[in-house]
Amino acid sequence: MNATPLSVLLIDDHTLFRKGLAELLEQRGAIRVAGMTGSHEEAMRLLHEEQPDVVIVDLNMPPLGGLSLLRRIRAEGWHGPVLILTVSDAEEDLANAMRGGAQGYLLKDMEPDDVVDAVQRAVRGETVVAPSMTLKLVHLLQGGSPADAKESALKQLTAREREILNHLAQGLSNKAIARMLDISHDTVKLHVRHILAKLNLTSRVEAAVFAVEQKNAAIVRRAE
Repeated sequence: MNATPLSVLLIDDHTLFRKGLAELLEQRGAIRVAGMTGSHEEAMRLLHEEQPDVVIVDLNMPPLGGLSLLRRIRAEGWHGPVLILTVSDAEEDLANAMRGGAQGYLLKDMEPDDVVDAVQRAVRGETVVAPSMTLKLVHLLQGGSPADAKESALKQLTAREREILNHLAQGLSNKAIARMLDISHDTVKLHVRHILAKLNLTSRVEAAVFAVEQKNAAIVRRAE
């Protein structure tokens, strides 16, 4: 028996883009588009009527912008994942979105498979960002309270897994890593799962944060 498809609500003021994204999601994954609109008020109506698994919101949607809609969604008590989708790769926009309650920050030039993967991971409770935004998220997190370095955890990784972990820290997607290492996309995904399990992490974002923190800690130790 097939699993029940994930339901997604798309909120973007560009009709052509909305329709294209809807088609992409429904063709590439077990996803059903429960509704789509470019209106704030219609978005709130659809949210309460459809109760989607994921909401995708355009950051720059007029008249008030996607962040105001995000804040309204959270203020009305809806706790499901909301993903910001935008052309902006500015760290300030990323910071405002995450502080406003977004569970993810995606870019409109992402690979289609990465968008589908992000939607599925968001439903599992992961924080998801576009691969090219990973280092900016790391920078934001390090401005707060960086996690303690755990050198012993790194010793559990194979040489190949360490190599892939370094590429994750550079913000590369699974497809880009596969091309760089001349291995299959599925092999990269398997290595990433092993890395997360060995480091007791839940997402590739956490893995990237971990890798950067380890590198910075090593630099400090060499300077001492």
